Amino acid sequence: MHEWLQQHRDEGILLLQDLVRIPSTQGNEREAQLLVAKRLHRMKLEVDLWEPDGKTLEAHPFFYSPRSGFEGSPNVVGLLRGTGGGRSIILNGHIDIVPEGDRKAWWHDPYSGKVEDGKLYGRGATDMKGGNTALLLAIQAIQELGIRLKGDVIFQSVVEEESGGAGTLATILRGYQADAALIPEPTNMRIFPKQQGSMWFRIEIKGRSAHGGTRYEGVSAIEKSMLVVQHIRELEDKRNARITDPLYATNPIPIPINLGVIQGGNWPSSVPDSVKLEGRMGVAPEESLVQAKEEMARWLERLQERDSWFKEHPPVLEWFGARWVPGSVDPGHELMRVVTEHYRAVRSEEPVIEASPWGTDGGLLTLLGETPCIIFGPGLTQLAHYPNEHIVLDHLFEAAEIIALTLIEWCGIDESEEEIADGAEAEAIQPGESH
Repeated sequence: MHEWLQQHRDEGILLLQDLVRIPSTQGNEREAQLLVAKRLHRMKLEVDLWEPDGKTLEAHPFFYSPRSGFEGSPNVVGLLRGTGGGRSIILNGHIDIVPEGDRKAWWHDPYSGKVEDGKLYGRGATDMKGGNTALLLAIQAIQELGIRLKGDVIFQSVVEEESGGAGTLATILRGYQADAALIPEPTNMRIFPKQQGSMWFRIEIKGRSAHGGTRYEGVSAIEKSMLVVQHIRELEDKRNARITDPLYATNPIPIPINLGVIQGGNWPSSVPDSVKLEGRMGVAPEESLVQAKEEMARWLERLQERDSWFKEHPPVLEWFGARWVPGSVDPGHELMRVVTEHYRAVRSEEPVIEASPWGTDGGLLTLLGETPCIIFGPGLTQLAHYPNEHIVLDHLFEAAEIIALTLIEWCGIDESEEEIADGAEAEAIQPGESH
C-alpha cells in the first residue's frame, strides 16, 4: 500500500491541484463536482450525481442554508460495491470552500495550487480538498492492488458544509446509510470521536430613549447590554465546568459562547433604546440542540435577579441562521480501534485522540443518519479559512494509507483475494520502514 501511494504521489498532487484551482465557493461547486464524478467514473464506481431538492430540505428540522435552491451545486456519491458479507462505510467530504478573503494577504494566488517546500497552497487545500483527495487515493489503491472488499464503500462529495450541512442532509434523505463513517476534516492527523455542535443566536436588549443632555431620564440599552454580556460569560463558565471528558483536557473552553456582533444606538446625543447581540453557542457532544436552547433561555430569565429593569423588559432571544448538530461516538467503538491501530503502523507513534473544537457533518451522520462517524484527516486546523492555507503533502499520503488499511480491515477481504490483500498490507507496515 505504501509503495503504491509513493508511486502515485505525483498523480495525487495533480488531482489536489486541479481541485484547488476551482473556486468552489457556495453556489459554484458544479465544476469541481463534475471533476470528482469524472474521476469516480474512471475508477468504475457506481456514480450518483444530483442537485438537492430545496423544498424537501426546507421541510426538515435539521436544515439550514442561506439559500433554498441548489441549481449548479450537485452532490456526488460513488459506490464501490463489496462482494457481500462485510461491514459498510461512508467516506464523506465537502467540496465547498469559504471565500479567499483579502488576496493581498496571500503569498501566492489563492487558487494556484502551488507546491513549495512539501506543502500545497490554496483555498480549500486543507479544508478539505486534501482530505477528499486522500479518500480517492485510498479507494484507488485498493482497486489497483486487486483487493476486493466484502463491504460497500460509499464515497460522498457534498456541498454546503460550510453553512450548515445541507449537502450531507440531502445524502441522508436520499437513503445513504452505513455501519460507520469517516470524515477527513483537517484534524492535524488527530482522531476525533466526538464533535461539538453550535447554533447562532440573537438577543435584543431594550432600553428607554431620552435626550443625551438629560440621559438620566432614559435607560441606556448599551449599559444594560454590558450586564447581559457578563451574564452570558457566566453561563459559559457554568456550562464548561460540567465538561469532565478527558478528550477535552487540552481545550481551555470546550464549548464556547462567542459574541460576534453588537449593534445599538443611532445618534450620539440620544440614549439608545435597543441593542442587538449576535453570537455562536457551542453545544456539547452528548447534548441536544434543544437542551442548549432551553438552558440559554432559562439563564436569560435570571437577569431580573441582577437588575430589576429586566423584570419588565426581558431580553428577547432568537435562534437564527447556521447550526451544526453535535456528534458523539464511544472512543471504544470498533472503527476507532481500527483507525488507531493502522495509524500506529503507518506513523510509528501513538495518535492524539481528542474531541473536535468545531462542528462537522459528522453530527448529522451519527444522529440523523444512524451512522456512527469519526473525524480524522490531513490538513492544519489553524489554517482553515485563513490566508496562505496549505496542506503538508506527506500528511495527505499518510492519511490515505491509514484510511486504505482501515477500509481493508473494516469492510473485510473477499477470501479469494486474501493472499493479495495480506501481501499489500504487509508491504504497507514493514517494520522500520520510513513513512
